[in-house]
Amino acid sequence: MSSYNFTLFRVWGIPIRINVSLIVFLPVLAWLIGSGEQIAAYSSLIEALTPATVDPAMLDGPNDRWIIGAAAAVGLFGSVTFHELGHAWTALQYDIEVESITLWLLGGLAALSTMPDEWNQEFWIAIAGPISSLVLAAGCLGALLVVPESAVLLVYILGFVAVMNVVLAVFNMLPAFPMDGGRVLRALLARNRPYVSATQTAARIGALFAFLFAFVGIFVVFSPLLLLLALFIYMAATSESRSVVIAELLSGLTVDDLIDDTEPVHQETPVEAVFGRLLGARRSDLTVVDDRGDIVGVLTASALKDVPPEAYPATTVGEILDEDLPRIDSQTTAADGLYELVRGRSNVAIVEREGAAVGLISRSDFMAALDIRRETVPF
Repeated sequence: MSSYNFTLFRVWGIPIRINVSLIVFLPVLAWLIGSGEQIAAYSSLIEALTPATVDPAMLDGPNDRWIIGAAAAVGLFGSVTFHELGHAWTALQYDIEVESITLWLLGGLAALSTMPDEWNQEFWIAIAGPISSLVLAAGCLGALLVVPESAVLLVYILGFVAVMNVVLAVFNMLPAFPMDGGRVLRALLARNRPYVSATQTAARIGALFAFLFAFVGIFVVFSPLLLLLALFIYMAATSESRSVVIAELLSGLTVDDLIDDTEPVHQETPVEAVFGRLLGARRSDLTVVDDRGDIVGVLTASALKDVPPEAYPATTVGEILDEDLPRIDSQTTAADGLYELVRGRSNVAIVEREGAAVGLISRSDFMAALDIRRETVPF
C-alpha cells in the first residue's frame, strides 16, 4: 500500500501523504460537481445549514461550474487534512509520535507510533478530528457573515466547505469502530472494563454498522462507495480487535524471551546436509554462523528452491543465505517485534543485543507463544 502513497509536504515534521485512490477521485469529484446538477442541490443544503443565500441561476459564468468543482475537490482535500491534523496535534500533546498522515478515497489516517496508554488519551485524540472539522466549519460560517452576498461564487464555496466539514464531523462520530466515534466509544467503555473487552465490543458494533452500510448500499440505493466503506469498516474493526488481543496475549514478553535457541548451522555446510536439520527443528529457517560463531545471516527453506537437486553437494549454506533481513533489538516488546515483522513483510528477523546479532526470531516463534498464552490467559 505504501508504494501507492506520495508525500506532498510536512506539517510539524509529519509527512502528509496522498494515496493514488484520492488522486484519481478528486478530479472525478470536480467533474461530477462541475458538469452535473449537484450545484442546485448543494445550494439548497447550504441555505438550510448556513446563513448564506445562494441563487444557482447567478452561477452562470462560463467557468463558474468548473471553479466550484475544483474548489470542492481542493476543499475536500484540505478538510480531511485539517481533520487528521487535529488528531495528530492532540497525539503530540501526549508525547505520542505521529509517523505520517495519509489521505485516501475514504478519508484520512494519522498513523501513531504507539497506541495511547490511557482511555482519556484515546478519547481526546479521537474526538479532536471531528472537533477540528467543526472549527473549520465555524470559520467558514464566520466568513459568510462578512462576505457580501453579491460575491455568489465565494459564498457558495465557503458554504460548501462549511457543510462538508459538518457532514465530515457528524459522519466520523458514528460509533462504527474504527472510525472516530468508534474509538471514542472504546475509550469510554475502557473506563470500567479491560481494554480487550472494550475493543471487542466496539469492534462488534463497528461490524454491525458495516452490515448496515452494505444493506443500504445494495438494497436501498445502490452505491459502490458505500459498499467499499462497509468492507473497510468490517475489515478494519476485525483487524483492530485481533491486534489488541494479540498485544494482550504477548504483554510482559520481550523479543529476548522468544528468541530461537535452535543450534545454528555453519556457512560452509553443504545444502544437502541441512534438510534433516530443518525437519528436526520443525522450522523453515536456521541461523547461519561463521568460523567465529558470529551470525552472518539466515537460511530459509524458500532459498533451497533455487538450488537444483544435483547442485546440493557442491552448494554451501553461505552461498544462499539471506543477509538482508530486518533487525530487532532484544528488549523490544514481543507485540512490537511482531508488528515490525508484519510491517516489513518479513517472516524472520535477526535479534540484536547491544548492537551485536545474538539470534533469530520468526513469525512461527510468535505464533507458538500466542498458542501457549491462549491456553493460560483468561479473557
